[in-house]
Parts: sequence; structure tokens; C-alpha cells
Amino acid sequence: MSTRFPFTAVVGMDDLRLALLLNAVSPAVGGVLVRGEKGTAKSTAVRALAELLPEVAVVAGCRFSCDPASPDPGCPDGPHPDGGSDARPARMVELPVGASEDRLVGALDIERALAEGVKAFEPGLLAAAHRGILYVDEVNLLSDHLIDHLLDAAAMGASHVEREGVSVRHAARFLLVGTMNPEEGELRPQLLDRFGLTVEVAASRDPQERVEVVRRRLAFEDDPAAFAERWAGEEAALRERIVAARELLPKVSLGDAVLLQIAATCAAFEVDGMRADIVMARTATALAAWAGRDEVTSEDVRQAALLALPHRRRRNPFDAPGLDEDKLDETLEQFRGDENDDDPDPGPDGPGDGGPGGGGGVPPQGGEGDAPEAGDVPEETPAQAPAPRGSGGERAAVKAGEPFRTKMLSVPGLGDGAAGRRSRARTEHGRTTGSTRPRGALTKLHLAATVRAAAPHQRARGRSGAGLVVRRDDLRQAVREGREGNLVLFVVDASGSMAARKRMGAVKGAVLSLLLDAYQRRDKVGLVTFRGRGAELALPPTSSVDAAAARLEELPTGGRTPLSDGLLKAHDVLRVERLRDPSRRPLLVVVTDGRATGGGPDPVGLAARAARLHAADGTAAVVVDCEAGPVRLGLAGNLARDLGGTAVTLDELRADAIAGLVREAQVNRSVRRAA
Repeated sequence: MSTRFPFTAVVGMDDLRLALLLNAVSPAVGGVLVRGEKGTAKSTAVRALAELLPEVAVVAGCRFSCDPASPDPGCPDGPHPDGGSDARPARMVELPVGASEDRLVGALDIERALAEGVKAFEPGLLAAAHRGILYVDEVNLLSDHLIDHLLDAAAMGASHVEREGVSVRHAARFLLVGTMNPEEGELRPQLLDRFGLTVEVAASRDPQERVEVVRRRLAFEDDPAAFAERWAGEEAALRERIVAARELLPKVSLGDAVLLQIAATCAAFEVDGMRADIVMARTATALAAWAGRDEVTSEDVRQAALLALPHRRRRNPFDAPGLDEDKLDETLEQFRGDENDDDPDPGPDGPGDGGPGGGGGVPPQGGEGDAPEAGDVPEETPAQAPAPRGSGGERAAVKAGEPFRTKMLSVPGLGDGAAGRRSRARTEHGRTTGSTRPRGALTKLHLAATVRAAAPHQRARGRSGAGLVVRRDDLRQAVREGREGNLVLFVVDASGSMAARKRMGAVKGAVLSLLLDAYQRRDKVGLVTFRGRGAELALPPTSSVDAAAARLEELPTGGRTPLSDGLLKAHDVLRVERLRDPSRRPLLVVVTDGRATGGGPDPVGLAARAARLHAADGTAAVVVDCEAGPVRLGLAGNLARDLGGTAVTLDELRADAIAGLVREAQVNRSVRRAA
């Protein structure tokens, strides 16, 4: 087995190490989500944790790691007789982003189940992770159907496999640890809430610390075994401290005054539900045990809040995680009660000694970089106020209007793209619409079609018992229809004709609303803007809609309206994306008033020709008409006809009338072609 980088050799990142160690002390804390930029040793630290966990006692021969002291009565390998136990190291099981459903939950032998009625079950990764660590690198890129299984297992502590009337259940309690780069997209709120703690990591800006990181990494790569041996003493000491903290944990007292502080803190920060209160209580108790104390203090509550609340305060994907530490301190002080700490001022490092994660460094989510609380932002800041025109007639960016719920825009037809929630597609999950011969491993059995295929051959196959004689050629895969995610490419007019402050604020609010809708429907998004002398790709297609929102917020306006340049840039982007991911269908959303005053000697004609390129490619398109005033020229409608799409006003984005607009556009395009 390859040598892992020692946990105690990780430089800095006190908050990350503390969060991992608290979960090692008390797995009931609920796991850790590690957010940070690439190349910050997130995975290195997580993988190193497994070496520190105490050994696990398991029933001998049980594939599901049953505890000999209390074996699972429903274990597929049971019932287990008394006696016969083994001790093995705690496992860290890695779930690849591209794993299949069968690999995660396990697979049934369908042929034996049909022919013999035998539950021949091959355990998956959830079974392997039971009583250990389930680690998901790039967890934000995990497919929705895998996330659904993770949520079920995390909620119930068990995994259920149901296939055509055959049911298998086994225990699946594990420490869930995920790492992610926020630039690649955010997590679904349901899964985000399942992580007990979250930490933000970033590369150190201290040159000496960076030098030490490089020195240790190079030494490890030169001779992993020798490097690990140098840190063996520190690793053993930390392992012993984890064991001691686990033994102390049941004796830690969580007083009423501390519970009141926890409840008051969660209420003050308006977190949803009660999970935050429970996680904070467990984290504060683990902090006390880690520090060698049998009583929880206010400082433990403060530290627990910094780890457990930032990711639970997000109301939408555009909110930055963080916590107002001044507000936190005020709340704790207000509800301090009669608590008497042995050490009322534990110092900046928190409780405990100075060992690895000894009480923890304060997570860097708070402080000056905090996102302001709702209502703290003034009506108009200097950056938002209309600025004098520059040499190019450019105006400063204005703030987006309040986002709202939009009606669904969808791509017509039936696709084969990645699972999502926008357009109709053939998927692994959804309603069954037919059957086919399986290509590769069978994943979803169509029982009726399989029986029909096998029935005519029973006499020839010498059937004599009650079971059906089924061969591999008889098996039929279910064809299912669900929803796919699309590539939603926004083409936003930022020219002078859009520059009126209230108007551009409303336009940005509409685009922000559509971005929020794209996040909820698991789409990829891209952003093209045009103004002045040309167009630019402000954001290449990505799963990070909050990155698109940030670019939109910074978007200045002014200058001429090179509409044709914007459409041609969008055409180039979609051409490249079709080569990269041909199964993901695009939806073009053009946000403009339809004017064309730049891009060549005949701007209107050039824009029409550029629009027809998209129509020729069959790209579904919607034009959001931003024209205002009592006199309307209807230019956006002309553009929509050239695109083979449809136009909708800003007001109609909120109305029921938008339902089916893209489908109507497809019908209109078919009628025009027939004519």
C-alpha cells in the first residue's frame, strides 16, 4: 500500500485540521466540507486523517463491517452468531465523481434473482464506508442521482437497494468528507446542510510558510517511507490524543447556559431548521473533549459556530459563506448567563494546547471579508451611482435588481445530456417509456420485457421447476425519460442604449433570476457581453453560476451596440462547446432591446445574418426584450424571428404566459420552413 503524507506534517491550515480531528473524536458531528482553490492540499489532509483513526472491531467474515457488540439484525450476511471478531484499520473509501449507481449502492444479480429467487448482492462503496470515512473529491461535480443516494444514507444510516421486487438493506453510517473548488459550481442545498462543518482553505501568502510546504513535499516525494518515519512520533501522539478525547467525550457536560447560547446564536443568524443547533452542540462537546476538559465553555460555542454555521447561512448560490464575528460575540455575551470558565480568556488560539489543531485556529470565513448582512448595504454606494462618461462613453456598473422566480425555459425535443432539471431527455432515472437490449452492464431491468423475451424458450430450455429459465440474451434494459441540464448561454447587451440606471438594474436582476433558475436546474452557464467596439466572452461555460453572477455585477455599460459581434461570439462559443460535449444541448438567451448601431456598415443586416447562423444550427433561443418607454420599435421581436426563437418582455418573465415559449418558437420555425 502506498505511503500517505503524514497528517502532522501538513503546514498551517489549523481550521481544516481541527475540523477533521473533531470528527475523528466525535463522528456524530457529521463530517466536513472543505472549500478552497486548487492546489491547497485539501485532499492530502483528508487522506492523511484515515491513518489516525483507531482500529475498528468487526464481525469476522462480514462484508458490511457489523459491530460484534451490536450486529445489524438486518445485515445481508447475517444473522451473526456470537463470537468471531476481527480488528482492522478504519477505512477511507473514495467515491469517484463519475461512479455508477451500482458502484455506490451495490448491485443485485438479476439473473439469479429471477431464476432462483436468491438475493445475490455485491456490496457497493456505501457498504465499504460503513463505520469509516466516505471521501468525495470535487463533491460539487457529483451527479444528482448519486447525491440522492448519499442523502438517503446520511439521513437513515442505511442503504436500500430496490430492484424489481427484490429488496436489500444494510447499515451505512460513515463520516462524510467532501472537497470542492467553488469556481466549478456550488452544492445542492440539501447536501450542503448534511455536512456538519465547513472550512475555507487558501494558499498561505507568507513566503516562509510556502517555502516549508515545498520543502516537506519534495522530501516526501524523494523518500515517502523515510519522511513518514520522521513524523511517526508526532502521528502516534496525535492518535493517542484522539483515543483519549473519545474516552472523555461521554463525560463532557453541556450545561443549560451553554445550550441557551447555542440556540440564541442559531436564531440570531436565522439558520434554517434545527440541525445547526444539534451540530453546534456536538461540535462544542468535541472541542471540550479535545482540549481535555469535561465542561463546555463559551469559547467552545464560539469556535463551533465558526465551523458549523457559515454554510448554513446561504440563502442562494450568490451569497458568500461567512459569519459576522462581531455579531457572534455580541450574541454570546448577551446570553452568557452565570457561566464561570476556568480560563475566561483562552487567547487567540482557543482552548487546548498548541498541538496540531489543539483547540483550533479560528476559521478565516469571518472578519473583514464577510458578506454584509441583509439590510446593511446602503441604498447606493459610490460604485453603484452613475459615473461620468469616460472616453468611450462607458458608465460604471450598477447594482442588479432583486431576483425573482422565473418560469422554465426549455429546449424542445428529446436529448441525451447530463442529468438535470430543465429539458426532456433519455436518462437513467425517470418514467419508463420502453425497453432495449442492454449495451454493457444491465443497470435498470425492464421486467415485463425480460419475461416476454424469455417465455417462448422455456420448453426448449428444459424448465422443470418454479423458476424462470433466464439467459443473458433475454435481459432488457428499461428506457427512461427524465430531465437533462443544458448549456444556457447569456448574451447581454451592455451598450449605451441600456445604460439608464434603473433600466440596467432591472436587466441585471432578470439575468440574475435566470442564473438562479439555471443553478436549481443543474445547468452549465456562460456569459457573452457586447458594447462599444465589440463583444467578449465574460465567462466561459461553467457550472459556477455564482461566478457568472459576479461577472454580471461588475459589468459596466456604454458605447455603441455591436449586436452582430455578440451573436457571432456566442456562435463561436457554442461551436466549441458542441465539440467538447456534444450531448449537452444549448439554450441561447439574448438580453437586449434589439438595437444594432455598431459592428459594420450595415449593423442591422449583419445582426440578422448572425442570428440566422444560430437558427441554421437549430439552437433554441429566447430574446428577453428590454425595450422601455411608451413607443416600442419591436426590434427584439425581429431578432427573435431571425433566431428562430421567441421574444419575451422583462415583465413576462414573471408571468405564466412564458410557459411553452420555446416550444412555440420551434413550431413557428417549422411552419416557416414548410412555407
